[in-house]
Amino acid sequence: AQIHDNRWLRWLGPLLRRPRLWRWSRRGVALGVALGIFFGMLVPVAQIPLSVAAAVVLRANVPAAAVSTLVTNPLTFGPLYYAAYKLGHRITGTPQGAAPGATSVEDLHAAGLPREEARLWQRMTSVGKPLLLGLAIIATLMGLLSYALIALSWHCWTWFKRRRRRQP
Repeated sequence: AQIHDNRWLRWLGPLLRRPRLWRWSRRGVALGVALGIFFGMLVPVAQIPLSVAAAVVLRANVPAAAVSTLVTNPLTFGPLYYAAYKLGHRITGTPQGAAPGATSVEDLHAAGLPREEARLWQRMTSVGKPLLLGLAIIATLMGLLSYALIALSWHCWTWFKRRRRRQP
């Protein structure tokens, strides 16, 4: 009922009735968590709808995808974005605080933008490229790593469980 009432998820209603999306399987949960972590780290807004939509398309576990987006929260948001900026800055090699081809504050002020807004705009554009690159790298690596760790731990858990059953 909540999905049908939500304007962003309404189109997924018929697709969400598939039992495979709610089953706890090694592949489904691992992929769901990987998608949730990927979208949770990469996208600052609408993380849950995007991860649920991707889970439906890729036939992953929907609850795992939705819950794992909470990896970014008010406590982890700042350090994650700072680390992503530093990583992106290191990879791009741009001088810190300067974007290649950025318009100067004086040019923006001459174009009619108040000086404070011109400074803010220049600062945002200088942070943008390294931050986006760093977020993309971290989100991809963390998604892949979480998939591998969950799939491996699930496999080990079932192996130990079978081995314990075989022993008298």
